Order: sequence, then C-alpha cells, then structure tokens
Amino acid sequence: MNEIKHNELHCSQQKTGVKHLAIWTLAWVLSTAFLRFGAEYIWDYQLAYSAIALMTHLAIGIMMILVNVKHLANLDELQRKVTMDALGITLGVGLIAGIAYEQLEDIKLITFEPEINHLIMLMAVTYIISIVFGNRKYQ
Repeated sequence: MNEIKHNELHCSQQKTGVKHLAIWTLAWVLSTAFLRFGAEYIWDYQLAYSAIALMTHLAIGIMMILVNVKHLANLDELQRKVTMDALGITLGVGLIAGIAYEQLEDIKLITFEPEINHLIMLMAVTYIISIVFGNRKYQ
C-alpha cells in the first residue's frame, strides 16, 4: 500500500517535471525566435534592445538547463540510463557531423555556408530516435 502511494507521488513529480521542462524549452525556443526576428522586424537592430533580448535569451536558456538537470535527477535509474545514453549518442553525432559539415565548405564539396540550424535539427532527430530505441530495448 505504501509502495503504491510512493509510486503515485513519484509519477506525479515526474509529470510536473516534464511540464516544467516543456514550458522552459518552449520559452527558450520563443526567445530564440524573438531575438532573431525581433532585431530585424521590431527594433531595427538597435544595440540596447538587442542586448536586452540576448541577455533574456541567455537567462531563459540557463533556466532551461537547470530544469533539465532537475528533471534528470528525478528520473528512475532505467529512465536516466536511457536518457543519458541518448544524450551521449546525440553529443557524438552532433560533434562528428558538425565538424564534418563545417569542413564541407572549406574543402569545396558544398557551395553554401553551413548553418547551425541544420545541426540542431540533426541533433533533435538523433535524440528522439535514440530515446525511442532505448525505451524499446528495455521493454
């Protein structure tokens, strides 16, 4: 009986943690868009406004990181292992692919300048796939 209540409390805490993580991640994505497009369309690249937007963006990013760390600390051992494995794979893919992608222009295999958003998309897809495969592995 006591074990059931403990599990329900743990599950409730995890749901709350996921919600907080989702909120801070969404806030960071929105602040990224605001920083990028606000400078161009709202304040016409005025230094003071850009600096304020950048500092806000960084502060929200730091909060997102802290919430993510707290979320990881609240996961059970198996969930933490799956998540950490996925993060490790994502870091490796991002580093290897990012450096190779950057070199493509330097060695004239592509004619355009590599964009960071391409790397971010690759890392996001890698993380999602790694989580899915990790969860399937331990079912």
